[in-house]
Amino acid sequence: MDLFVHLETFVAVTEEQSFSRAADLLGIAQPLLSRRIKTLERELGGELFDRSRRQIEITRFGSLLLPHAQDVLRRVEQLRNVARSAQASAVQVLGVPPDCDPPALARVIRAAADRGVAVSVRELPALARSDALADGSLTLALVRVPVDAADSADLDVPLGLAGAMPRGGPGGGVAHLESLRPRRGAASNADPALLVTPEDDLPQFVEQLRRAIARAGLPEERVKVASSTATALAETLAGTGLLLCTEQFARRNQVTWVRLPDIPVRRGYQLAPKAPDWLLPLLGAAVGSVPEYRQDADDARTRLAVQA
Repeated sequence: MDLFVHLETFVAVTEEQSFSRAADLLGIAQPLLSRRIKTLERELGGELFDRSRRQIEITRFGSLLLPHAQDVLRRVEQLRNVARSAQASAVQVLGVPPDCDPPALARVIRAAADRGVAVSVRELPALARSDALADGSLTLALVRVPVDAADSADLDVPLGLAGAMPRGGPGGGVAHLESLRPRRGAASNADPALLVTPEDDLPQFVEQLRRAIARAGLPEERVKVASSTATALAETLAGTGLLLCTEQFARRNQVTWVRLPDIPVRRGYQLAPKAPDWLLPLLGAAVGSVPEYRQDADDARTRLAVQA
């Protein structure tokens, strides 16, 4: 027996002094209401209403129980109000990729605060975000989805190769995989590894990259999954690796970035569960889905500019 529902029915009948009006108030059929009252009477061990007269009256037994029933309903309503208030004021934990643009993430936090929502950002690789969302340690997360599933990807983020190369890179900002073949006469370990960050350490993604590398005549072992984004960037800056990353990330860290027209290396993201419309464009700016850049005159660092 759902005690709360039955007590709610008891109080409604008492206040309306009518089974039919109480049924209308609760939005249920009168036979169902009558069954609830009878069930509650059996549970409590006595009759709550005197049905022998034309207009029902509450019994002495019912009168003794009524204040307690009303108190239970009030306490349940208070509990609901507290839960709603706690839910509204609770910190929303947002999972994002480890290579997001910090100023863009700051705009996410500020925009949420302007709307009365407290947001805490956690940087996690793709697989870890999915696990954390499933176990409830994240409230929201950018989840990786296939880019070719156009109806499921909220954000489409192009990737390229970044490295300590001359400005403009080979081919004026474009690099073909054939240009990365080992140089004749060079040692086998002289060519930089193609570094994949933990964000892209997904079986389907890495396998696609290795197949493309093999078709271009490069050894598949040149594809290396880095232990962290910071480690991958350090190897790239040291000249021992070429990093697969967004243009935004490369510019922010002052390394040259080139497109790879031979293979469609892209990230697809879906914001889960569904979030307010204002949040998605700000997250798009943070992950490099909408790269619009400017040169900072003060420190010559390239940063993302988000239009107001």
